[in-house]
Amino acid sequence: MFSYIAPGAKQYRANLHSHTNLSDGTLTPEQMVQAYQEKGYSILAITDHEAPYDHTALSTDDFLMLTGYEAYIRPSPTCEFDLFKPEIHLNLLAKDPHNTAIIGWDPNFCKYMPLEVAEHQREHKGDLGPRKYSREYIQRFIDTARASGYLVTYNHPCWSMEAEEDTLSYDGCFSLEVFNTGSEKISGYECNMALYDKFLRKGKFLYVHGADDNHNKAPFGDLMCDSFGSWTQILAEELTYPAVIRALEEGRFYATTGPEITELTFDGSHVRIGCSPAQRIVVHGSPKMGKSFYNPDGSPITHAELDLPPIGEYVYFSVYTADGKAAHTRAFRRAELAE
Repeated sequence: MFSYIAPGAKQYRANLHSHTNLSDGTLTPEQMVQAYQEKGYSILAITDHEAPYDHTALSTDDFLMLTGYEAYIRPSPTCEFDLFKPEIHLNLLAKDPHNTAIIGWDPNFCKYMPLEVAEHQREHKGDLGPRKYSREYIQRFIDTARASGYLVTYNHPCWSMEAEEDTLSYDGCFSLEVFNTGSEKISGYECNMALYDKFLRKGKFLYVHGADDNHNKAPFGDLMCDSFGSWTQILAEELTYPAVIRALEEGRFYATTGPEITELTFDGSHVRIGCSPAQRIVVHGSPKMGKSFYNPDGSPITHAELDLPPIGEYVYFSVYTADGKAAHTRAFRRAELAE
C-alpha cells in the first residue's frame, strides 16, 4: 500500500512565488509575512526579481521562510519588456536556506539588487555570459542553477507566451506552476493542466504547484488583489527547512485554488481519495481518458474509490468545486504504483 496523502496527515499551506518592495512589489517582507500568517499559511518564499535575499530570520516555530528568487530571460538584451514577445521566468528555490547565489548575473537584467550587494553574490559557475533568449542558453541556465543548489520551477507559462515547443524542450525544472494568481488576474486563464499533460506525454514527469506571484498593487480585499488566490499544500513531515525541501524534491505536494485533498491511498490498482466538500473528483489518464465521481443531484462529494484502468502510463487526480475552484495532484507513473 502506498499512501501519498494519509488520512489526517499534516499539510502546510505555502506560497512559493511572491514579490516585495525589494523588487517590484509594494509590501515589505515583514508585511508579507504578517499577511500570510493571518491567512493561515505556514510557508512563504519571497522570490524578488533577480534579488536573492535570505529572509530566514523572519521564520518562527510555526512559519517558515524559504530562500529564493525569480530569474527571467527576454529577447531584448537590455531586458526591455514587450507585451507581444515571449520570455521565460524561473523561480530558484534554495536547498540551503543561506544560498543567495545569483545565476547568470547580467547587469541589464539584475537591476533590483544594489550592485555592491550583487557583486558578492554572483555565481560564476558555467560562465553563462550575457543573457540570451535561446533554448541553448536557457537550458544552460537551468543546469547551472541546479548545480548551484537550487530547485527550479517553470513559472506562469501562459503569461510568458513561449512557443509550446520551446516550453516542452527544457529539462530540469522540478515543477510547473499550473496556477498563478497574478497572471490569472491579468488574463483570466492562467491554468496550465493541459500543458502539464503534454509534458507527461513526452515522458517528462515534473510536478505541479500553485502560487500567487503577488505584487500587491491592489489592496487586500480589492477584486484585483493578487494575494491568497492559489497555493501549494506541502506534505512535509515537519515544518523545518530540510523537511520542506525534501518534500518538494520528492513531489509530496499538490496545487490548489481552494479544495483540500485529505487522502490519496493506492493499494495496487485500487485507489481511495478524500477531499473537502466538492462537486467532482476526477481521475485522469490522458485528455481523452478521465472518469468523474460525483453525486447526480449535485450534492457535495467528499470521497471516491476506484480501480485504475489497465491502460495508460500515468494517472493524476483533480478535485473541482461548484464555484470553479480546483486542486490537482502530480502524475503517478503506473510503474511507481506497482512498486
